[in-house]
Amino acid sequence: MTTRDTHSPAQTAFGDIASEFANLTDDILFNQVWEGQTLSSRQRSLITVSALVAMNRGEQLPFHLHRAIENGVSIEELSAVITHLAFYSGWPCAASAFERLKDVKIAQEQK
Repeated sequence: MTTRDTHSPAQTAFGDIASEFANLTDDILFNQVWEGQTLSSRQRSLITVSALVAMNRGEQLPFHLHRAIENGVSIEELSAVITHLAFYSGWPCAASAFERLKDVKIAQEQK
């Protein structure tokens, strides 16, 4: 039996109401997909942020913006990615993403 990290982001976010989903998020998404050898964590972060911006999934962006920074992506690079995506996924998607990036930048500066 696997010992669960009850403090993982997935367990904290929804482990109490969707334990199987939280377990799959931890085991498959973060322990297998994110740890694959073909792409670096930095590349995965850029891809993930791009997908979330393009799909206008703002509720997931703060976590992944912070993770991208932890994986070596700069605020300037994230800004350039979002600007680039404005022309492919729409101005409103980019504008919403910039609001989230601004919040993340403020949080980073307060560390």
